[in-house]
Amino acid sequence: MKQAAKTAAPAQKKTLTMSKMAGYGIGIFGIQMMIGMINTYQVQFYSSSFGLSDKQLIVCAVIILVAKIISSVADPIIGNIIDSADFSKKKLSPLFAGKMKPFVALSVLPLALMTFVMFIFIPFKSDLLRYVYITVTTVLWNIFMSFADIPSQGMLAVLSPSADERNAAAGISNMLKSIGLVACNAVVPVTCMLTGNANIGNTEYMIAAGIIGLGGVLFVSIMLGSSREVIKSQPQKMSFKSMFVEMKENKPLLIIFLINMLGFGRNLAVTLGVQAATVLFQPFTIPGTSIELSGENLPMILGLGAMVTSTLSIVTIPMVSKKIGVKKSFLIYGVYGVISSVAGYFVYLFMFDAENSGKSFWVVFAVQFITNFMFGPHGFAPMVMLTDAVDYKEMTTGKRNEGTQYAVLSLSIKLANAFSVATGVLMVGLAGYDATTPFAQVLPFTRNLIMAAYWLVPGICVGLSMIPMLFYKLDRPEIKKQLADFNARRVLDE
Repeated sequence: MKQAAKTAAPAQKKTLTMSKMAGYGIGIFGIQMMIGMINTYQVQFYSSSFGLSDKQLIVCAVIILVAKIISSVADPIIGNIIDSADFSKKKLSPLFAGKMKPFVALSVLPLALMTFVMFIFIPFKSDLLRYVYITVTTVLWNIFMSFADIPSQGMLAVLSPSADERNAAAGISNMLKSIGLVACNAVVPVTCMLTGNANIGNTEYMIAAGIIGLGGVLFVSIMLGSSREVIKSQPQKMSFKSMFVEMKENKPLLIIFLINMLGFGRNLAVTLGVQAATVLFQPFTIPGTSIELSGENLPMILGLGAMVTSTLSIVTIPMVSKKIGVKKSFLIYGVYGVISSVAGYFVYLFMFDAENSGKSFWVVFAVQFITNFMFGPHGFAPMVMLTDAVDYKEMTTGKRNEGTQYAVLSLSIKLANAFSVATGVLMVGLAGYDATTPFAQVLPFTRNLIMAAYWLVPGICVGLSMIPMLFYKLDRPEIKKQLADFNARRVLDE
């Protein structure tokens, strides 16, 4: 067994302070804001602004799936670029110094610009031109997203040699990541209030995308200014073929990949937030407030019930994982997710009343409250597992390639997201959804199928993602001790 670390770093020294953890999490929040805007509003923008019918939405689902798969080919290439790059001989500002930070700095502005471009309305006169436009912009946006997401996620593995510190940072960033993914549900309604338009139109889409893009750049800048990479590794090149061999031979990495792929449907709640809200609620005043919501701004209602348990789950999962281990906590939350999603859907079927907005609000609030507790481990566990996988690979082989491994993580996330979006749009199309259909004319079949995709499918996928986790071994006490001893002897970049 090769050992790369030779001298001990002071055991008592804290590398990742709370302010640095928060700064890192704020940057993740900024990137996830832009990802959340696309995941939540891309399909609704096509439906409402382009006026796509249910059959055209099904075609759109296939296009988005193919476009995301095409763009995912860039992920291993990006990982290879990161691992083979050598900035050690360049005198970079502390703002950009490191293995990951230069790539984050270079990618965030193009990602913000592309997020804005995705919501520019172009009045195409033919379906073919529209479909080509959707394909090209979706591919480009996903490539820019990978250039920002892979190094920003991978940065966690080089910020500290301490598993406890990295896990604490993962907990904070996971919480901010989840908030970032749904931030658009607040930005869009506020934008509509500022423009005086009850429903989101082409102008509101562009303004909201612009606000989120600028915010993303600002928050990532905070991360770059507050973070410092302390773990160094030698540049190394890896062929495209050998990158897939890496996933095959690296068992922990393969498990993480399968967890994300089998759990693809847990993202459907974000993908279908707009469609679910518009078939559930008429223009609506939130009980106990004077806040009136309508049209594409209705998803804010769904967020109210989810916010409490999601936040509780995200905040507590690091403590639970530290106590019983990431594997056991993941499995416990997974069993709860399967049971609660099925129970929640039956609560909806028997208690929801489309004619009674007040009752409907509380039924949906209750189901969201019941089901959303299951999502906490799914953002936290892969980040913790992958930082351990990177260290374990270095400990057993002497090679450290976090760029490649985080590229595989990004690939799994992107493919899972592609299947999630495609599944969501497909089920919306099969349900006969039309953004222009008045609420009173929404069929029960349409509403129930969309809500099955929104509540049932995520629970099923959470259950499936438990299968590969059964084979995860890096949280065994003896392996955790080996990793801790290995990192204690690591030479840090001061």
